Amino acid sequence: VQLVESGGGLVQAGNSLELSCVATGTFGDYKMGWFRRAPGKDREFVAGISRRLRTTYYSDQVEGRFTITMDSGKSTIWLQMNTLTPADTAIYYCGLTWRPDWYSSRGRGDYEHWGQGIQVTVSS
Repeated sequence: VQLVESGGGLVQAGNSLELSCVATGTFGDYKMGWFRRAPGKDREFVAGISRRLRTTYYSDQVEGRFTITMDSGKSTIWLQMNTLTPADTAIYYCGLTWRPDWYSSRGRGDYEHWGQGIQVTVSS
């Protein structure tokens, strides 16, 4: 499995940005998610989505501002990020896990595959 992120960059606070992640080598049911690592901090969960159930889940920090969507036919997910703040500045990583839907995959260790990461910088 390979994951490739795109869409990062520099944006002013209050604006929006959309990230995408394309997965290759996938099969069956899986979940995909976004994590981020801000300078000096650990990688943290942002959002996740189930390919089979299309259920979505978010961290408290982004709930209501970010939206994760999936095109299962293209094995692609997007992260629409609105009302960005400097606190959202981080390297964003796309992840994929084969864990079942009933398993709450919010931990870094829950994901078996990762993209290389993409920088998002929000200026004040």
